[in-house]
Amino acid sequence: MIERVVAMYFSPTNTTKKVVEEIAGGLASDLGCVQETVDFTLPGVREEIQAFGPRDLVVFGTPVYAGRVPNVLLKYIHTVQGGGALAVPIVLFGNRNYDDALAELQALLGEDGFLPVAAGAFVGEHSFSRILGAGRPDDKDMVVIHEFVKKIYEKISSTGERESYQPLNVGGEYPSKGYYQPRDRQGNPVDIRKVKPKTSEACDDCKFCAKVCPMGSISYDDVREFTGICIKCGSCIKKCPTGAKYYDAESYLYHQHELEEEYTRRAEPSLFI
Repeated sequence: MIERVVAMYFSPTNTTKKVVEEIAGGLASDLGCVQETVDFTLPGVREEIQAFGPRDLVVFGTPVYAGRVPNVLLKYIHTVQGGGALAVPIVLFGNRNYDDALAELQALLGEDGFLPVAAGAFVGEHSFSRILGAGRPDDKDMVVIHEFVKKIYEKISSTGERESYQPLNVGGEYPSKGYYQPRDRQGNPVDIRKVKPKTSEACDDCKFCAKVCPMGSISYDDVREFTGICIKCGSCIKKCPTGAKYYDAESYLYHQHELEEEYTRRAEPSLFI
């Protein structure tokens, strides 16, 4: 019997949060149990150990970075103790593809002691763009989410032995062959790993970017300074109240515009139950 549903996510621009909380809230309502939230977007939360048990159902979500689970989260994910809890792995991709990310997340949670009951890949506005997947998840996505919740509830209600829950065929590969590699029109790799946002004169030094950076990499004393890595999550760009953060690196802008031009079609969620 499930007594607690937990929405657990890494969500720098709130798209993963929106999907995971909608699924978790729906399941908690249908199952008649409490809902809790573990938002591990900020580094301080990732210093805490999370442990679950057989009476828990965890909806666990991450964005897709280069076709994979963000590599900066791998160490943390392996500290999470499943303890036989049911899990619904969820990934959010920016209208391109989720590649191996869902297979990877399901496998990681399985290694941590979770039992998969369902899994899904949903579309969110791309962290690099306000055009690619703009406004997603949207109302149409929410309809899909509510149907997904209904099917998960039916599966949990009708399944007897917990041992019957097995990894789902979600596509992709694990271990993965590697990360998605952007290339220019001549086929040469485009490397944006060291690119970091700049700060315009519109900045009023409110410090909000430093507060929301999921890597804690923006200096609180000087928000134009980076003290650690930038994972290109888009948090400081999209959450800046004055729009002062921006990228001007040629490699980054080339990749951004290439994605916006190539992936104009509406990608749809993929559900596995």
